[in-house]
Amino acid sequence: MSFPRMARFRDVASLRAHLAQIDAPIPLDDAPLEAAEGSPLAEPVTLGGLVAGNRFAIHPMEGWDATDDGRPSDTLLRRWRHFGASGAKLIWGGEAVAVVPEGRANPNQLTAPACGREGFATLLAAVKDAHRDSFGHDDDLVVALQLTHSGRFSKPTHAGRSSRIAFHHPVLDARHGVDPADQAVVLSDAEVESLIDRYVQAAIDAQAAGFDMVDIKSCHGYLVHEFLGARRRPGRFGGDLTGRSRLLFTIIERVQEACPRLAIGVRLSLFDTVPWQKVGDQGEACPVGDALPYDAGFGVDMHDPERMDLTEPLALLAMLRDRGVAAVNLSAGCPYANPHIVRPAAFPPSDGYAPPEDPLVGVWRQIDAARQAKQAVPGLVLVGSGYTYLQEFLPHAAQAAVRSGWIDIVGLGRMVLSYPELPADLLAGRSLVRGRICRTFSDCTTAPRNGLRSGCYPLDAFYKTLEPEAAEMKAIKAAAE
Repeated sequence: MSFPRMARFRDVASLRAHLAQIDAPIPLDDAPLEAAEGSPLAEPVTLGGLVAGNRFAIHPMEGWDATDDGRPSDTLLRRWRHFGASGAKLIWGGEAVAVVPEGRANPNQLTAPACGREGFATLLAAVKDAHRDSFGHDDDLVVALQLTHSGRFSKPTHAGRSSRIAFHHPVLDARHGVDPADQAVVLSDAEVESLIDRYVQAAIDAQAAGFDMVDIKSCHGYLVHEFLGARRRPGRFGGDLTGRSRLLFTIIERVQEACPRLAIGVRLSLFDTVPWQKVGDQGEACPVGDALPYDAGFGVDMHDPERMDLTEPLALLAMLRDRGVAAVNLSAGCPYANPHIVRPAAFPPSDGYAPPEDPLVGVWRQIDAARQAKQAVPGLVLVGSGYTYLQEFLPHAAQAAVRSGWIDIVGLGRMVLSYPELPADLLAGRSLVRGRICRTFSDCTTAPRNGLRSGCYPLDAFYKTLEPEAAEMKAIKAAAE
């Protein structure tokens, strides 16, 4: 199954015509405006008591490039400096920081205990110094730190996964080597309570280091997100939505009490679907068999789990707004289970599968879900995802979505690895540099899946010559052909 690449579309009109054919009406302005022309992307936005100077955010990423004990490395700080020089005025997390060493998604992820206030201050200085060097001031720059526990996908050492889960999953247990009879791998309520303390201590250190906000990561299948689907879990942290969201809201409330100057954000997978698998050369949804109704997801239609159901996610967003959360960064799915839902791409990562749909349909799915959330929960600042696949047309869609009130802020992830200055160039009216635009080759995912540092190996000169990683990446891609 093949779909037209973005390079085929020479202008907005040709892309609009294709979008109409596939029933994916992504909004597109005819031309992007620079800040001096009144671009809606240049307007400031208020998040709680903070003001970000424009409508671009940088999503948090995991680089697999901290030191072995979880502190910032030179390579990691290079990426944070790029975030600061990007021109985006909201740096949402910058990096996923594990609140405990055993909760790392990879053996070289930052950890809050290893960083402490000093390590966090180093991260913040990298962003702010680069921003001041590029733009002369940082008084309208908002910088957050993302706090996480990888749960089922924890891999704190090179020996392999060391999963801790919210509940036994009818499909993912077998997929990821979890014994469905092993109750010791399920976090007890006492362990959950202890983990909440670690989130609070990490937030205290982030506030002391000068961060403006912390993000309680609740997306992509990681621990807090998995709890949101824990209908099968007994006790106070499972069952109905009140129980399943208790971990998230307890962390929020405890951080608000301990860190009154710190804004709270949440990155949330607004919807999910069943896990997918590679069958031959294609991707297929995993059969759920006797697991229907499918009660192991969040934002999923239990009776037709390949479809989203936003009833609970919209209720959760309203609860987050009412509890004083400053903003929510919307994502979708889980990159380990259904990568085409999370990151629409022309080329799959090494552990993925060929696109089962036109990736533009995946972009529209995220934009439309965010639109529905914005309409249903007024008064809550929302950050949108999924825009990178649009490539040269990203500015047209971002501007149209913000101008129409579909989203407050447009987030950039993969794009920033190859072209960090895109927001600055766009708002200054400079032509985009075609040779730096992310083409969704997925090397930034293939690399960490194979134990290498994550970066843009095709387009970033630093990674093109980074050895031995560059040679290993070439070999991995050659073996996959």
